[in-house]
Amino acid sequence: MRTLVEIKNGLVGNPEKAFRTPINLTIEEAEKIAIVGDNASGKSRLAEVISYSLQLSGNSIEYHFNEGLISDNVRYIAFKDSYGPADGNYFLQQRWEQCFIDEEATPTVEQSLGLSFQSSPIRDTLIDIFDLEPLMDKFVITLSSGELRKFRLAKALMKMPKLLVIDNPYIGLDKRTRDEVSELLRTLSEKTGMTLVLVLTKPEFMPDFITHVIQVENLSVLNKITIQQYRFLNQTGGQIATSKLDMLKTLPITQPDAFYPTEPNPEIVKCNDVSIRYGDRTILKELNWTVKEGERWLLTGQNGAGKSTLLSLICADNPQSYACDIELFSHKRGTGESVWEIKKHIGYVSPELQRSYQKDISALRIVSSGFFDTLGLFKSPSAEQTEKALFWMKIFGVDSISDKSYMKLSDGEQRLCLLARAFVKDPELLVLDEPFHGLDPTHCNEVMQIIDTFMQRPHKTLIFVSHYKQEVPSCVTRTLELVRNL
Repeated sequence: MRTLVEIKNGLVGNPEKAFRTPINLTIEEAEKIAIVGDNASGKSRLAEVISYSLQLSGNSIEYHFNEGLISDNVRYIAFKDSYGPADGNYFLQQRWEQCFIDEEATPTVEQSLGLSFQSSPIRDTLIDIFDLEPLMDKFVITLSSGELRKFRLAKALMKMPKLLVIDNPYIGLDKRTRDEVSELLRTLSEKTGMTLVLVLTKPEFMPDFITHVIQVENLSVLNKITIQQYRFLNQTGGQIATSKLDMLKTLPITQPDAFYPTEPNPEIVKCNDVSIRYGDRTILKELNWTVKEGERWLLTGQNGAGKSTLLSLICADNPQSYACDIELFSHKRGTGESVWEIKKHIGYVSPELQRSYQKDISALRIVSSGFFDTLGLFKSPSAEQTEKALFWMKIFGVDSISDKSYMKLSDGEQRLCLLARAFVKDPELLVLDEPFHGLDPTHCNEVMQIIDTFMQRPHKTLIFVSHYKQEVPSCVTRTLELVRNL
């Protein structure tokens, strides 16, 4: 096989993204490589180095393409910027209401794919595999997390690069689409000789066509090994320290305020014939659903079925919620309650929240903002609130980075901080929309145990979203499956 990428004693020029040891790596033509490692180990940094997005000092990296520039032969997909540049112009509510969208400046999926997509020889295959036809007239910023991945993958694949580097391609995709994406990548690689490099957070995401694995540990890149060697050496995640769970069990029991219903077995969420439409597209149709105190629900369904839209109604982020017959904490929406009274009782985390929360402030301030339900911290927390924020950061294992800028954290560290933010209020309703995005197996196991332990407390209700059965906490006992409206 021909060598495509060769790195000898590579050192990253940016000290904030440096590795602990020099990088030595060779990537051969047609290899299918998985980069694996724990959160903050340096997986995404290595992907950026390979794709020439993160520069090495000197001439320590060489690309051996027969023709064309590096940019012609390499495509890199990092989904954290799927909506567009992280420039602060995107905000959370934009996804839920088109009145916030500047239609002249905001592209649709079809416009973003461009004219070259219309004439691409694999156009029909990509449209079929990723089910893109219903998305063509949608604005990119209104796509769901899973729909965004389909769109970005299709856009990268239509030009058929020699080297395709993808950071976590399977997160947010339902099982059918995950299987289809794997089959598409396998087929394209076999027919074209494309070299694939996939960053993966979990062993179960490893497609069976992978030939080699690069492990990254503590900002050091280990030697590339075969998939057979990796499977022999691989170890799964462990258990959270019992001391942390004991800390949770000793939390003082707090009583909800007057806004929370006092009757026995109250209804926390009640949707009565709820329908949501955008133009001629129906997202939710006559949905009836009641969630009572103490219930633990799994919300599931295909990408685009309306899961995140439903949660945006519950969490008061969707302006259409006031036009729907929804009761929260036994209060009918639009009868005088404020958004902040609702949010006060809800702990929330989602891919959309992480995408819109682009604040260059310390991790501690990010967690503390959960007391005020704001994206950013605009008032000083009290000493008691700071103590609680640090408590939850310790529970989630991010107390050691409390002073570090949120924007300089890895995706996994950011997600753990946002999880701590969701818990700081000791909320009565936890809404966790795909909370394990970007977490390695060890952290997934730990967070599941935290959720299970927290839900043993009185007055606690859970709505949990995931496409992966192995990521559902054991406390979950009920399921609502949404079906996409065609």
